[in-house]
Amino acid sequence: MTLPAAILLGIIQGLTEFLPVSSSAHLILARFFFGWEAPAELGLAFDVALHIGTLAAILAFFRVELASMTRSIPRIFSAEPDASARLSRLIAIGTIPIVLVGLLFTDAIERYLRTPAVAAGALVVGALAMMAAERLGQRTRTEASVTWTDALIIGCAQASALVPGISRSGATIAIGMFLGMRRDAAARFTFLLSIPAVLAAAAKESLELRQMLLTDQVLILFAIGIVVSGIVGYLTIKYFLRFLAGHRLDAFAYYRLLLAAATVVWLWRY
Repeated sequence: MTLPAAILLGIIQGLTEFLPVSSSAHLILARFFFGWEAPAELGLAFDVALHIGTLAAILAFFRVELASMTRSIPRIFSAEPDASARLSRLIAIGTIPIVLVGLLFTDAIERYLRTPAVAAGALVVGALAMMAAERLGQRTRTEASVTWTDALIIGCAQASALVPGISRSGATIAIGMFLGMRRDAAARFTFLLSIPAVLAAAAKESLELRQMLLTDQVLILFAIGIVVSGIVGYLTIKYFLRFLAGHRLDAFAYYRLLLAAATVVWLWRY
């Protein structure tokens, strides 16, 4: 791992964690294209560090909403919850699918699906879903109209993004749009829904890697990756939400198809 690699991977993580193009696929493909192969444990540890950066970004961006949701926890089971308590309840419901899938299939996904070929195929699937979502149904609903059934369906879409290339934001925004939500509303709910999942994943991987002995040089590279991914992630959330208010997802779908094609050509040639 070098300084340019740490910076570039931090930028990639900060952009792709929130854009509907799949951060896991980009991290896999960046290492594949540029030959940045590290020992498996070190590569996983650095991925965890990058996710800590983007988690910090989303916590900072939605700090007001999260503070309100935290204060509302005692009212979450109320028969008539306020808006914050209701949102907390929906986030909890939407998190159930990824918890179940993560507990049952994470090891298999890490072992068999973190490959360029799988990422390329999933990029195509996600692109087609996004293009279909743009062309079907009315998109007028906001976060306030989300039901527990909607939250569970969107949560299933989030769980599917454990497959590299699907994209958490791409899958959940597309499903939200199929359910009639506006793009920006679906994205806001998606980003809030991602917080428990990313936090749990980072905690789990950190515990598994706690015995690793890292040199001071490696720790500095990790810190740089965290800072870069956090700054880029915060700016990405801010401007992506503005973009979604008046633009379609087609550009991201076409980019996914182009990246998948480039990956197939690379695999075929090498």
